Amino acid sequence: MKITVRELKKVLENALLNEGKMEQALFEYEFEELMDELLESLIADKDDYLFALTTHKNDITGNEDTAMVLIEPTGTVYINEVARDKLKEVWENNYERNIKQLIPDFAKQLYSGEIPINGIKTV
Repeated sequence: MKITVRELKKVLENALLNEGKMEQALFEYEFEELMDELLESLIADKDDYLFALTTHKNDITGNEDTAMVLIEPTGTVYINEVARDKLKEVWENNYERNIKQLIPDFAKQLYSGEIPINGIKTV
């Protein structure tokens, strides 16, 4: 049974706002092959950072797992909880507000089978 947009929002809120655990295996499965493309996109768009996240139903637990990556133009890669912590650092006092604003769109993208990818420009 496919997860709903509403359920995806809850999964994302847990992972991004409630310090939920993220899965290394899901990062490896979804993002390792995309790393070159993500870095190229970051550089082409002249972003300061790029982050992406995904979810996938865990066949063993039945829970929805989450993975996240954040990349700098230097090629430095932050994975899962470390990526979330780095994004909090980048956005400082705006992290919670920004994430709450983005979660509905992220959930819709994930529901339609897309991986949400966001470039960030800092001032």
